[in-house]
Amino acid sequence: MIPTRKLNHTLNCKGTLVDLSTPKVMGILNLTPDSFYDGGKHKDVNDILNHTEGMLREGATFIDLGGYSSRPGATNITVDEELKRVLPIIDILTEKFPEILISIDTFRSAVAKKAIEAGAALVNDISAGILDIEMIPVVGKLKVPYIMMHMKGTPQTMTSNAVYEDVIIEMKSYFSYRIAEARKHQISDIIIDPGFGFAKNNSHNFEILKQMNLFQSLDAPVLAGLSRKSMIYKTLDKTPQEALNGTTCLNTIALLQGASILRVHDVAEAKECITLLNAFKN
Repeated sequence: MIPTRKLNHTLNCKGTLVDLSTPKVMGILNLTPDSFYDGGKHKDVNDILNHTEGMLREGATFIDLGGYSSRPGATNITVDEELKRVLPIIDILTEKFPEILISIDTFRSAVAKKAIEAGAALVNDISAGILDIEMIPVVGKLKVPYIMMHMKGTPQTMTSNAVYEDVIIEMKSYFSYRIAEARKHQISDIIIDPGFGFAKNNSHNFEILKQMNLFQSLDAPVLAGLSRKSMIYKTLDKTPQEALNGTTCLNTIALLQGASILRVHDVAEAKECITLLNAFKN
């Protein structure tokens, strides 16, 4: 049975209202040398422009731009280094594509603030404000949508924190607390991200996907970030480069479970999932 999607979720992104009653796609643009799938792939400005243009042409509503790798055991970098990676690219992209909606993927309030001031439209925080206590107050002042993800520990320590009595109950409690904190700081548009692979083993990941529709009780749209992750390629005994078909399969399940945003490396295929599911439902 397909869960009933809430029809009243919209995001105010730089004055543009994005209606999530039909799911949207967020294309990934990693500016890191060590991300698990495309680390170091986008170094040249022309390549970045071409890749972004391709994702927008294929139907991405958002471009998620990150300068800090959050893969397990990733190298920690300074705030200055993260800013050097992302700010020039935000300037270039907003000049080339004036209507672009950039999501800044960071858990640091200083990076979020400067990125929004440079033209980004929303903040995507893997720590839901826990790794930087200034993040939620800063986002509240910036008055932009806020994506909060579930994670335990840091990218460097999260693998050892994949321990739960009941992963769904603990995550719902976590999100309830973090949403309440965000509301206290007048953050109106909140998106929750279950954080597949972040302090979760494969059993946790598939349990979350199986019960993801339960998060709809939190009255916040859900972002699913499954693209080419280890829960796919390790289960299939493949590499991240061979995990596109598996990603499409799990993206479809996520949509059936009520996901409002798919965060992906491969935009066209994710859009096809949405189009076909809409045809099936209608």
